[in-house]
Amino acid sequence: MADEVAPDRFYVGRTQDLRTRFAQHNAGRIFHTTKWKPWRIKSYLALSNKERALHLERYFKSASGRAFAKKRL
Repeated sequence: MADEVAPDRFYVGRTQDLRTRFAQHNAGRIFHTTKWKPWRIKSYLALSNKERALHLERYFKSASGRAFAKKRL
C-alpha cells in the first residue's frame, strides 16, 4: 500500500482477506499504519503457498526489496 499524502511511504504485509485488511488500515485499526492513512493499494500479489508469501514479504521488507519495489512497482 502507498500513503496518499506521502507517496514515498509504503506498507508491505500479507493477509488472507485483502479487502478486510485494507479497510482496517484505512479505518485506523492497525497501530503501525494509522498515522499515515488514507492508504491506497498500489499493487498486490496473490500466492497459493503461505511459505512463499512469507518469504516474499520478508524480501520486500529488506533494503534490497524496498529498492526493488520503489523502482519497479
